[in-house]
Amino acid sequence: MSATNRSHTSSLPFLLTGIPGLEALHMWISIPFCCTYIMTLLGNSMVLLTVRLDKSLHEPMYYFICMLAVIDLIFSTAVVPKMLCVFWLDSREIGFEACFIQMFFIHTFTAVESGVLLAMSFDRYIAICNPLRYTTILTSSRTIQIGLLSLARGAGVMTPLMCLLTSLPYCKSRVIPHSYCEHMAVVELACADPSASDLYSLIVATLLVGADSVFIIFSYSMILRSVMRLPSQEARLKALRTCGSHVSIILMFYIGGLLSMYLQMFSFGLAPHVQVLVADFYLTVPPMLNPLIYGIKVKQIQEGIFKLLGQLAGPHISQADKDKVDAERGRHHQTTIYPTLE
Repeated sequence: MSATNRSHTSSLPFLLTGIPGLEALHMWISIPFCCTYIMTLLGNSMVLLTVRLDKSLHEPMYYFICMLAVIDLIFSTAVVPKMLCVFWLDSREIGFEACFIQMFFIHTFTAVESGVLLAMSFDRYIAICNPLRYTTILTSSRTIQIGLLSLARGAGVMTPLMCLLTSLPYCKSRVIPHSYCEHMAVVELACADPSASDLYSLIVATLLVGADSVFIIFSYSMILRSVMRLPSQEARLKALRTCGSHVSIILMFYIGGLLSMYLQMFSFGLAPHVQVLVADFYLTVPPMLNPLIYGIKVKQIQEGIFKLLGQLAGPHISQADKDKVDAERGRHHQTTIYPTLE
């Protein structure tokens, strides 16, 4: 095939299958994904609005939570609307450029979330192991800089990968056996050797996830050592509960990501629709659960949401009740610089 024909073929749109083998059930399968997306939008928007309007939450910890909320919104919006178009309207076509833009957002913000989780583990390490210097080490401006650095790191390492992938000729089938532009499913359609992009993606994934995981484990090992030195069991349990929500999200992010990746690389004899569903749920369920976990576990976020809902409900809540809530939240804020978890 000539270079001109290859270039023309590569620029043609792709076709998304949806859930391979379950096309007849797309309408039913779309229901949980639609509900998950609506809950993701509502939950993360509520967290962002609560932190934005409540000045007592303008602290580094809550800025990190807001970063996770923004990442969750981007994750879901990059994948679910097009997925629902495939399920509802059988709109399977996705443009060549749009496919790789979607892939870029998925990979970039996966790397960004890993960086933010690392920063949050550092936040907990300082808060528990060196609380007297917490406010001087983690200022609001430094927290924002960490977030921007995580974004720059994610975009910086994923841009070369996208350049490598878009330079490949795609002259095989245009059908992607997936409900979004999943990396390995797209690469299998290339009619040239993709070893360079495969090697680069393997190195980047190993260095980013591996290094972040090592530092997160180190932070929590130091936290655990400090907690075990506390004199009373009640103090130890309170300190361990402090990290409960973060550990839950870390496990969900890394274990879910590894499970999804290995199922894409090695089928283990599973049906194709099982592999696709696991990947779909990995991108859609954690963004819905994250605000629920923080809304339930982080007491200041929980109280802030209740306060916001009370304001939206109308003026029937007395000023005395509002003052009582504010005083109680202020007392919690003075007794600890770290969020109190139930």
